[in-house]
Amino acid sequence: MAPGTTLAYIAHGSITRSLGRAATHVPGLRRLPMFKLISIAEVGLLARDHVLRLTPAERHRLIDLVRIARGRPSRLSSADRQEFAELVAKLEPRVLAGEAVDRISPVPLPKRFTRGRR
Repeated sequence: MAPGTTLAYIAHGSITRSLGRAATHVPGLRRLPMFKLISIAEVGLLARDHVLRLTPAERHRLIDLVRIARGRPSRLSSADRQEFAELVAKLEPRVLAGEAVDRISPVPLPKRFTRGRR
């Protein structure tokens, strides 16, 4: 180890190199402009905020219902479909979509697009 070189500096360099190598193995990641990567991260954080509106028990139940349905509502009983609809409504998907579009859009959008008609 060279004089003045710390273990943290060496670890930092190895982490940077390993992330750089990993980026070459993810198809298309190097071709994505930084703006798109930041936009994807912002939408992910918005989705996380909406999912956290559910209690932990509600989140687990929603995951269970999605697993049971496997993309087919007919696999759920009518009570389960009702419960699923209530949980999804609590996530406010229209508000999420509006916030995502507003966050990515270069111009401010009218509130009726982001919040819906009242």
